[in-house]
Amino acid sequence: MSDERFRRLVARREQTAREREEILAKRTAITDLAEEEAREDLLPEEDSEFRELTAQVKAKDEELRALDERIAELSEEAERERTVTAGAAAVKRAKARVETVHESRTYERGNGRSYLQDLARVQLNMDGDGTARERLVRHAQEVETDREFRDLNRTDGTGGYFVPPLWLMSQFVELARAGRAYANVVTSQPLPPGTDSINIPKVATGTATGVQTADNAAVQETDLTDDFVTAPVRTIAGQQDVAIQLLDQSPVSFDEVIFRDLVADYATKLDLQVISGSGAAGQVTGVRTTPNIITIAAATATVASIYSKIADAVQRVHTQRFMPPTVIVMHPRRWAWFLAATDTNGRPLVVPDAGNPQNAIATLGAVAAEQVVGQMHGLPVVTDPSLPTTLGGGTEDVIHILRASDLLLFESGIRSRVLPDVGSGNLTVRLQVYGYLAFTAGRYPKSIVEIGGSGLVAPTF
Repeated sequence: MSDERFRRLVARREQTAREREEILAKRTAITDLAEEEAREDLLPEEDSEFRELTAQVKAKDEELRALDERIAELSEEAERERTVTAGAAAVKRAKARVETVHESRTYERGNGRSYLQDLARVQLNMDGDGTARERLVRHAQEVETDREFRDLNRTDGTGGYFVPPLWLMSQFVELARAGRAYANVVTSQPLPPGTDSINIPKVATGTATGVQTADNAAVQETDLTDDFVTAPVRTIAGQQDVAIQLLDQSPVSFDEVIFRDLVADYATKLDLQVISGSGAAGQVTGVRTTPNIITIAAATATVASIYSKIADAVQRVHTQRFMPPTVIVMHPRRWAWFLAATDTNGRPLVVPDAGNPQNAIATLGAVAAEQVVGQMHGLPVVTDPSLPTTLGGGTEDVIHILRASDLLLFESGIRSRVLPDVGSGNLTVRLQVYGYLAFTAGRYPKSIVEIGGSGLVAPTF
């Protein structure tokens, strides 16, 4: 089986899976828009697009099944090949042991055979018929039988160069990066083309009604005023210049290694923009820098006090947004701090759902990363390592309680480019990824509560 062919199949499957996820995201955006506008039915053009995307998902599913079958076949073929090769080698060794009983020593003086010459032929791949390798194997068995040991070891210079390292190229270690947990909980929509700013009209002050004091008396009249929320379109991009020799001569698809790392960092940077974008120097205005969000100070950071603050945050969204919050987002270390909390009898205060907990401040849903890990005050808890932990004295973090559907994230697809002309004079190729985003949490700032403000005291364990 060709390793290159297998790698191409795996890369094709990964690309197909990514394309399927992109189609699903587009389809979800259609239903999310209908839900946002409180429509039970899709518009005709939306329904047509939804059906077309569904057909594309089915086609991608069929393609994935076919690729999975082929990958499984090639894997089984490789396993059979390894088994046959190992069996043949065992038979060959057994045959050599039998033959050495009846033969004279392989490298006896005067018989015209040279140990060093045979070793060189094998190492230089000049042993076309395999006879030199067979003689070396027989000699090794003779040395074992006669207890003739050579004074060599695996140190380079005393035999070690003949024991090369094995590089597991297909199992290279990717750089660990945070994902985009916070960005995934907000409402995501495709970025409309042909604009550098998205403006959303907003009712600033509303109309009013009042009790009519008497028949024919004046009716309350208050004029509505409007405003708008703006979300400028920003760019996230990255690149890597690579010698073309590295791309040509590497035994792995090194361009794929680079693109995967660039895309992973793109996700991290987008998540950081949603959380803490400054609104200046090409950044979006993130949640933490959005004017008029609710903040709750927390002078102390005991489990009981923070639990109460979260309850306060929930009621503030109810009171000022007049709708319920939908999610709690905190740093993984803050969630671990809750998991480590115990009562006066040493019993944990956060226990698994399956334990039918009583008097628990929260429940543990899963030992997971960057997704829903449990519940508190009836809300799912999501952990995100991109939440800041350098606030206050430089070690403090915050907790967010929010109605995620009120936050809008517009995203383009991630685009990639290969630019051979940039460094053509040096045989250098530039690999580049970029994408556009717009974000706003300003539609309903009162749907966001930040506990900690300048930071909660760093947890201890």
